[in-house]
Amino acid sequence: MAGDFAAFEAKMKAANLSQAAIAAFKKNYDQLVAGVTGMVPEADISSADGLPYLTSLPHVSPADAKSLLAATAVLKLNGGLGTSMGLEKAKSLLVVKDGKTFLDLICEQVLHMRATYGSQVVFTLMNSFSTSDDTRAFLAAKHPELLKEPLIELLQNKSPKVDAATLKPAHYEAHPDMEWCPPGHGDIYPSLLGSGMLDKLVAQGIKYLFVSNSDNLGATLDLDLLHYFATSGKAFLMEVCERTAADKKGGHLCVRTADGRLMLRESAMCPDADKKAFEDIAKHKYFNTNNLWVSLEALAATLKSSGGALDLPLIKNKKTVNPRDAASEPVFQLETAMGSAIECFDSAGAIVVPRSRFAPVKTCSDLFVLRSDAYIIAEDSTVAVAPSLHGVIPLIKLDDSHFKLVDQMEALAPTVPSLIQATSVTVKGAVKFSPGVVLKGDVTLEAAGSGPAQLAAGEYSGAVKVGEAAKVAA
Repeated sequence: MAGDFAAFEAKMKAANLSQAAIAAFKKNYDQLVAGVTGMVPEADISSADGLPYLTSLPHVSPADAKSLLAATAVLKLNGGLGTSMGLEKAKSLLVVKDGKTFLDLICEQVLHMRATYGSQVVFTLMNSFSTSDDTRAFLAAKHPELLKEPLIELLQNKSPKVDAATLKPAHYEAHPDMEWCPPGHGDIYPSLLGSGMLDKLVAQGIKYLFVSNSDNLGATLDLDLLHYFATSGKAFLMEVCERTAADKKGGHLCVRTADGRLMLRESAMCPDADKKAFEDIAKHKYFNTNNLWVSLEALAATLKSSGGALDLPLIKNKKTVNPRDAASEPVFQLETAMGSAIECFDSAGAIVVPRSRFAPVKTCSDLFVLRSDAYIIAEDSTVAVAPSLHGVIPLIKLDDSHFKLVDQMEALAPTVPSLIQATSVTVKGAVKFSPGVVLKGDVTLEAAGSGPAQLAAGEYSGAVKVGEAAKVAA
């Protein structure tokens, strides 16, 4: 089917989107119209081997750290709402520990580093049109000094949804806002270019950009990593973790044999015949943490040489124009992932980091353990695994029917139990936790009835049937 890019270009110009945003959308749209499948068979790749490990890097001196920080910017992706957890505001505004939100801790980390090293490292939040107002209001109330900084916000672009039947711009008269969608975090590159922020950072002498997700509190500005990247001469560096059996269905890092470049292969890019090899964690050992280090000079040069937009693989999401109405018109949402830019640079690399640098909060099980004594907040506002656990946190599996949404979890666990002596915790049914609960070893808690069952204060291990208490409110 023939495309109609001119109609999209006119719509995007009318919405005052930058030329960089339009160029990036055109790259995606051209792939859609051409029927690019994005499939990467096993025969076209090889394993990514011989990667360096963060744990083997030398420590940077305080003097070197100070000079490097003066040339560094930290950018947190802050465009998500956390709708899968029942949230309606910026996910980073969720209280995660000791009354502090993700954003509190991130801001405090930046301020602590500035004070410690006497270096004004640049801090930017990449907001979406869904999170900007809430985030700015929060900063005005809690961290007004940061809100005043000229580069505190990078606003993500928006992309027009594509009518799946005609490949023309989707139209939804009842709610015109629903004709637009987020373009995925690969939009960071056209947003930096089109907003003028890339030029401003370079003009300020900023050479290095560290990017990570705001819901990953493990992604701190590691100075040894910064020093390694700055002295490596690489244009792009991806932090990866070793895959375990639990990660085998997720994407992995590999090498494209045609040109020797590193690339990411996601499950949707793998032909069915190669699924076994895709899940072979001994062959494909590493996954992307979405903690990335980018040379701004190299990024500017690569954008210029590629017509203002990187050649990122298309992610084609099939949706309805009204996501809450399955009967509304089918559309495609065209997205890209920022980590896939690793294949756009000749001098890209990857480094293996401890699992502690990949601790995203994607589910209420993640939030449950983060709020427990298994984690502590350090003096520099970083969140770390309690020392006695030696980096190994308990495995938490909460009942999805009763703990899927944050308000459900908070109703049943207003006080999270002590998990510092637990190995694994499985909760079946609506178990309500009293203050003073201590869980030890491998624990399975099962509500005896359908209503919330109160778990009284005390120590528990093994399999526990929690008696139903009708008087307990849901």
